Amino acid sequence: MDNKSFTFLITSNRRGETQSITMRASWVKAAIAALILSLVLLAAAGVDYFGLLLEQGENKRLQAENEQLTRQFQVVESKLTSLESSLDRIKTLTTKIKLITNIEDEDRVMKLSVGPLPRIEQNMAEFDQEEERASGRNPASTEFIRRDTPFLEHPPLDEMRGELAATREQNYADLSIRIDKAVHDSSLREQGVIRLQELLQERQSILNATPSIKPARGWFTSRFGYRVDPFTGKTDVHLGLDVAAAPGTPVMATADGVVSYIGYEAGYGKIIAIDHGFGVRTRYAHNSQIYVELGQKVKRRDVISAVGSTGRSSGPHVHYEVRVNDVPVDPINYILDE
Repeated sequence: MDNKSFTFLITSNRRGETQSITMRASWVKAAIAALILSLVLLAAAGVDYFGLLLEQGENKRLQAENEQLTRQFQVVESKLTSLESSLDRIKTLTTKIKLITNIEDEDRVMKLSVGPLPRIEQNMAEFDQEEERASGRNPASTEFIRRDTPFLEHPPLDEMRGELAATREQNYADLSIRIDKAVHDSSLREQGVIRLQELLQERQSILNATPSIKPARGWFTSRFGYRVDPFTGKTDVHLGLDVAAAPGTPVMATADGVVSYIGYEAGYGKIIAIDHGFGVRTRYAHNSQIYVELGQKVKRRDVISAVGSTGRSSGPHVHYEVRVNDVPVDPINYILDE
């Protein structure tokens, strides 16, 4: 049995008294062990506390970054939605232009929308060559651009040279700028497509409103210009073109327009006038029957009347006139199916 003990002397400088405390060795060892254990526990608690503080700060930082990334993602998502909507509108407009122009090549339609239009007498091959010379690129580079994505502004990166790793370090600002540029470019392209569509629709309207066919199946008996009048035998100006045909033969509108006049005149008999817009009017005379009404819209090749011999006529035929700004012109120049 261990009977060792320790005596601790406590002396006071003021009173000069000395006190002694005697403790068994086992108690002293137990007190020292308790003290060491308390210090270890206190140190562990301190480490845990500081760890919690650091973890809390890290959590706050990560939460702030997450909120920032969420906001940035929402901004990017909004911009991408705008870009997708613009591209969808471009695709729809491009489809309409393809229908108007009968051009199957979508890239060629897009070239028309962002570049100069070809001349009327110029074929598309010549136009393509002029575009390549003007832009300083070759067909191969043009083909590469066609395969490009909205965000790919440069050729594919070489991973072996570290270019891909460098690209991964681009921050949100760079991405946002690239998206803004893509949105801006798509907006410009959309405006170009819209302008092209309006121009082509206007040209299509002009083409639809331009007389281009013979008004009836038959043969020409009297041309535009000076001729000998069959009734007076004198030279006179013939303001139209006579197409002889069997009675009742359908008379067709030679272009899109609106029936602007229906009447009976001594020289012309039963007559119809169609206003095609753009200052162009056509007149059809000597009809036996009329199948349209005043103000009715008609299309090219719509049957409007039947061949007859009403009015001052030597036989069944249709007297056909084309007037531009009320000036009679030779109708033969407006018949393209002969």
